[in-house]
Amino acid sequence: MRWPPVSTVVAVVAALMIGGCGGHTANIQTAGAGSPAPPALAQLWVDPGAAPRDLFWGVGGQSLAPPASAPFTVEAFDDQGFSVSYDVISPDGTRWSAKIGPEAQTEVVVSRIMWGLGYHQPPIYYLPSWTAAGPRHTTRESEARFRPKLTTLVAGESWKWADNPFLSAREFRGMLVVLLMLNSTDLKDSNNTIYDVKDARDGVARWFLVRDLGAALGETGKLFPRRNWLEGFERSGFITRVSGQQVEFDYHGRHQALLTMITPADVQWAAQRLQRFTDQQWRDAFRAGNYDAAIADRYITRIKAKVADGLALRAAPGAAS
Repeated sequence: MRWPPVSTVVAVVAALMIGGCGGHTANIQTAGAGSPAPPALAQLWVDPGAAPRDLFWGVGGQSLAPPASAPFTVEAFDDQGFSVSYDVISPDGTRWSAKIGPEAQTEVVVSRIMWGLGYHQPPIYYLPSWTAAGPRHTTRESEARFRPKLTTLVAGESWKWADNPFLSAREFRGMLVVLLMLNSTDLKDSNNTIYDVKDARDGVARWFLVRDLGAALGETGKLFPRRNWLEGFERSGFITRVSGQQVEFDYHGRHQALLTMITPADVQWAAQRLQRFTDQQWRDAFRAGNYDAAIADRYITRIKAKVADGLALRAAPGAAS
């Protein structure tokens, strides 16, 4: 396992210490905001329709996939975060963000699941190995997540979990539930991105999305939890307690206040939509991340068990649907 640099460890520890003194467990209020109108909600979520989405190629389809055998010219290199990342250019002139390490697989899988449910995602792909062409030598690098930098889909500023136009929407809270089911342990604002969409896909010109989804499918925790760890994912729980309209989760990451907005009806809504995935879609999502079929089956079995737990919940009498 690759550990982050010391500077990153120090920064995270400092953030945890500051957060511990800042009243970060206060409930997030969602009442009174009013549900967003359908055109506004479409910036976050659209109904994927009855036809199953292709979770192997994803939103970009096969046509946008990176050329697996071609060399990528390295423009920049960054090893300051948990995962090493490169800015590279493929022979056709497309610029890419390439992330290597244990998050490469998980980010592709979780992105496919989110897009399959109707949440916006940028095109991303997985390569088990690739060629990096530098100014002095060419090397064969390990697995990587590739995300194209498209002129028609431009990443802008981040948006906040606790302050956005969608707080009162079931689809927003359902998104949080899905991320909890997948043990997404890095729920921080800097992972949320607003995209300007030049060709107005899904009828909107802006997308609000959770982009960096690699810290998932393992354990949850506040200080470098192990991601992409099947045994830890299988051991983790989901719902620990329900009290009226409050749901408690087996989640040990930061930003616990986000969970206070989730109701039993939100959990059930998310579970109902995940239940619509076909077995082929589940397999394709994990195949897109190059998971061994036996390992993928174990992940899918555990996720389906969490879905069943969600379906079994019932909202308290008089609760809004």
